[in-house]
Amino acid sequence: MEFKVVPFMAQITRNDTSSTVAKQMQIIIDNYANQGWEYTRMDSVETHIAADQGCFGVGAKPSFVTTYTVLVFKK
Repeated sequence: MEFKVVPFMAQITRNDTSSTVAKQMQIIIDNYANQGWEYTRMDSVETHIAADQGCFGVGAKPSFVTTYTVLVFKK
């Protein structure tokens, strides 16, 4: 069995509703289904982004944790 994991981040405006998000997700799912992939699930992946020390400390940025959403397909 083969798996494919693709990032998903909905692009919405303040006036959009959950149906906008659903439509964007549906487009991705349909696209991969047409390639023979079966949608399995949506997951969140939490990761640590390392600090950036900057040049001699100028422009330094602290580390932080962020979460990405991914769609999982199988074949």
